[in-house]
Amino acid sequence: MKNQKNIIEVEGLWKKFGSFAANKDLTFQVKAGEIFGFLGANGAGKTTAIKILCGLWKPTSGKVKVSGFDVYTETNKIKTNIGYMSQKFSLYEDLTPVENIRFYGGIYGLGKKVIRDRTEEALQNLKLENVANSPVKSLPLGWKQKLSFTVAMVHKPKIVFLDEPTGGVDPITRRQFWNMIYEAANRGVTIFVTTHYMDEAEYCDRVSIMADGEIKALDTPANLKLQFNAETMNDVFLKLARNG
Repeated sequence: MKNQKNIIEVEGLWKKFGSFAANKDLTFQVKAGEIFGFLGANGAGKTTAIKILCGLWKPTSGKVKVSGFDVYTETNKIKTNIGYMSQKFSLYEDLTPVENIRFYGGIYGLGKKVIRDRTEEALQNLKLENVANSPVKSLPLGWKQKLSFTVAMVHKPKIVFLDEPTGGVDPITRRQFWNMIYEAANRGVTIFVTTHYMDEAEYCDRVSIMADGEIKALDTPANLKLQFNAETMNDVFLKLARNG
């Protein structure tokens, strides 16, 4: 592992809505600079857990720290130290790429010169100079996706949460997006990613597989395939689902 320090620490996390438990006694840690896959079918409890980790919801019980900050008492500090890319893309469709980057840079409290420099850097890296002043809604889905990731990283957070970031895009664009993830991780950014593409689980340093609000398996892809006598992560997932 790139760095043995835990940047996310979760112990005995429960989240209840009335009598229904969306998260049941979750315990796990994520290392700094790690690509951590958070897998599970719809309704498994992934989104609930992510909202808690991002400081949007409070747990019913349990201990949760993100980047050293307590999720009960330091949610504002958590929010300024993370990036977040939602499944539906965190962009304003009627704004241009330039306007989106500047807008989010302002929200994160960056100075004008920093915003200007990072906007220029982002446009060059994404090769969006020719469409920098076109509405985002006119861009292909793959470009929107990569721009969303860049916007989530504009303030250079320590952790970025990606909620099914490659849904609906072609395999080539998915691969390009994962190259961006690798580059960020190599710079020391922790990547916490949910996906329903089991082949993408192979790209993660470690993966957690959830079902019915519980973590059913957590290890490296290689170890999980060995543990479940499976050739692929899809086979691991199917065996877990059948056991459930």
